[in-house]
Amino acid sequence: MKPENTPTPYTLGEVAAGTPCCEPHPHLQVRDLSVAYGEHAVLDEVSLDIYRGCITALIGPSGCGKTSFLSTLNRLILQTDAARVAGQVLLDGEDILQGKPDLMRLRRRIGMIFQKPNPFPLSIRRNLELPLREHGVRERRRLDEKVERALTDVGLWDEVRDRLDGSALALSGGQQQRLCIARALVLEPEILLMDEPCSALDPISSAVVEDLIIQLRGRYTVVIVTHNLAQARRVANYAAFFWMAQRVGKLIEFGQCQRLFETPAHELTAAYINGIRG
Repeated sequence: MKPENTPTPYTLGEVAAGTPCCEPHPHLQVRDLSVAYGEHAVLDEVSLDIYRGCITALIGPSGCGKTSFLSTLNRLILQTDAARVAGQVLLDGEDILQGKPDLMRLRRRIGMIFQKPNPFPLSIRRNLELPLREHGVRERRRLDEKVERALTDVGLWDEVRDRLDGSALALSGGQQQRLCIARALVLEPEILLMDEPCSALDPISSAVVEDLIIQLRGRYTVVIVTHNLAQARRVANYAAFFWMAQRVGKLIEFGQCQRLFETPAHELTAAYINGIRG
């Protein structure tokens, strides 16, 4: 099915966790993707669709290529000199791995959140204004509006409104991670890539960030790497299970999250989610 050029206005109810999107449309289409670092292959011929407005969880044991897969979706992997990539990643039908796309524009459309919070060593305000200014937003009123909206979206505005000029590094770990999510959202992306965004946080902060991810469903297309199977089941509409086979990462199974967890089609998937393997 050919992707549409504009987002489908899903409601939160239509994309509740574990259920498929209503008439899902591919936002990203990955075809025969293989990744290697030098002579070491890490992914072999992965193909799947990432559906618009849905949350897709990438699950599987460490070392099976999930983060490498994630970092191909905005070409970040190609900043590593030894990385070699084959196959296609189609964003609304355009292969982002070919040629020399406008990386600033691409990464405005596809934001990324890393495992460890990485705020700039600047004020809270400057953390959000800096990317806006890089993209040409300089009018004070517009900057203030966008900063407030992004902080409100991640539930930080009421917590930091009186200390916007204070250091972002003074925030708690959970607040820093939400600030990093706000920094991505302030550019109004279409897609958010999240690499284990809760793994460096304490349980309370992790729950806050997880609730935020759920609130993003329907407004953004989200791809999240997580080793927390309960978390994947709580937040995701679709799940992709990766495994190491013959020393290279492979996609074993992909589908509706609830179906994959309750009636997996592959014995490896069943063994992994039941704690027998992995």
